[in-house]
Amino acid sequence: MKPTRHPTSANGTAPGSIRRRTLLAATAAAATLAPFGAAQAQAYPSRPITLIVPWPAGGSTDRHHRLLAELASKHLGQNVIVENRPGAGGTLGPGGMALTAKPDGYTIAQFPMGMLRIPHMQKTQWHPLNDFTFIMGVSGYTFGFVVRSDSPYKTFQDYVAAARKEPGKIDYGSTGIGTSPHLLMEEVAEAAKIQLNHVPFKGNADQMQALIGGHVMAASDATGWDKFVDAGQMRLLLTFGDKRTKRWPDVPTAKDLGYGVVSTSPYGLVGPKGMDPAVVKTIHDAFKKAMDDPRHAEVMAQLNQEVWYRTGDEYRAWATETFAKDKQLIEKLGLAAK
Repeated sequence: MKPTRHPTSANGTAPGSIRRRTLLAATAAAATLAPFGAAQAQAYPSRPITLIVPWPAGGSTDRHHRLLAELASKHLGQNVIVENRPGAGGTLGPGGMALTAKPDGYTIAQFPMGMLRIPHMQKTQWHPLNDFTFIMGVSGYTFGFVVRSDSPYKTFQDYVAAARKEPGKIDYGSTGIGTSPHLLMEEVAEAAKIQLNHVPFKGNADQMQALIGGHVMAASDATGWDKFVDAGQMRLLLTFGDKRTKRWPDVPTAKDLGYGVVSTSPYGLVGPKGMDPAVVKTIHDAFKKAMDDPRHAEVMAQLNQEVWYRTGDEYRAWATETFAKDKQLIEKLGLAAK
């Protein structure tokens, strides 16, 4: 028998050899690229991360997030840089991020409850649910109502009585239209059947200075007033929790006084829509470790705040429910967009 002869290519190489070489080359290329792709995924973060705090520096939210950023940086291996972008009742910073930032994990923001309320009150270019990636729930505020220590209003009832005598002339400041401190007082005013003059500010820091300077009679805000109350510069007349605070147990709640207004206004961290789940997990895990740090517990105690931890999915579900529910509140108070 004659030996079997295999056809050859133009260069004298058998087709089977060509196929084997091609397969080997492809396998080698895949082996080379796989570690490279994995390295790319594992490289995050490779530069500092910006955390947008939509309130002025020095307020309670800023104090909280600066510590969280410092603690999370240790676990991320990159600095988390706080950038204050106040305005529009706390919606300017996160709203602007949603419109302009890349979903690469290098820009995230605090997400205050105003984000779920302002869209019911006016047209916004962003949607509070569709344009964000929800990373985690973090905490909630202790809200209170303060006056200067030399104010004629010794109790909250004194303040209400003054408003009844002079409708629309007794004022108070808040951190902006549509924020929790604003809406809480509007709810109280409706329950007490009084008309107040609301003065909006960009945030806690400028509002506190305005109160100390005598530019407003009172202020509704989170615990950025704590140091002023403890120093004897301000008097705390009311808080808005479900029960009295551990730090100021003698101060009544709005609930104690029969107004039935309770809120802690939970907040958390978000990024632009479309973030890689692996990147979200990296950020989440670093900030969760920061929240578990003893130093974080100390700041929570100073601000009289409770931890309100939620996973990203739990936070989104809560936001979806709250967005629908708060539409009814906005309409009830007559603040809905016409």
